[in-house]
Amino acid sequence: MQIDSVHDMQVVYRKLLHSMSRPGTISSLETNVERLNHRLPCNRATFLLALTLFDAEVTFHVLPENQSDVAKKISEYTFARHTSMTEADYVIVLQSAEEDEITSKMKHCKIGSLQDPQESATWLMERKQIEEGRKWNLRGPGIKEQVQLHVDVSEQLWRARKERTKEFPLGIDIIFTDDQAQVVCIPRTTLVKGEAE
Repeated sequence: MQIDSVHDMQVVYRKLLHSMSRPGTISSLETNVERLNHRLPCNRATFLLALTLFDAEVTFHVLPENQSDVAKKISEYTFARHTSMTEADYVIVLQSAEEDEITSKMKHCKIGSLQDPQESATWLMERKQIEEGRKWNLRGPGIKEQVQLHVDVSEQLWRARKERTKEFPLGIDIIFTDDQAQVVCIPRTTLVKGEAE
């Protein structure tokens, strides 16, 4: 891996903050992932975000549950500790995860508390390509009126997320990554609806 642990991580972190403050805005990490040399069954953008966000103080969980090799490698690179869904600061959802498993596990992740809302889980969810799939309308802080996002996510998953974000400031933040090293963020404050709604 020839990535600069200071410079590249700072660039990635700034891009992530930009996307988080502007929900639905797609940022490219392509120039950053080109420097990665890893062989993990996850996409390079997901791994790069793990390198940027994780450290020895962080816990994470991987879906599907049978991906212990991914969890082991991420722990080796970042010193973060793999733990249960109920304790994880971050949840990594690989493309191979089944929809039912994702929505079921989302019911049990951390959403923070009224005293410490920041103690919630952030989900890193892989998709083949962010700009494919159903069109979703986004509203909320950081969005002037409405933003449209194409992403292959079911109504069932958005309903499960809505259940976990209905009592502000509690909730979860979602960061989508894809095979083209693109990222897009959906903070807990963002309302997501289908076109017909």
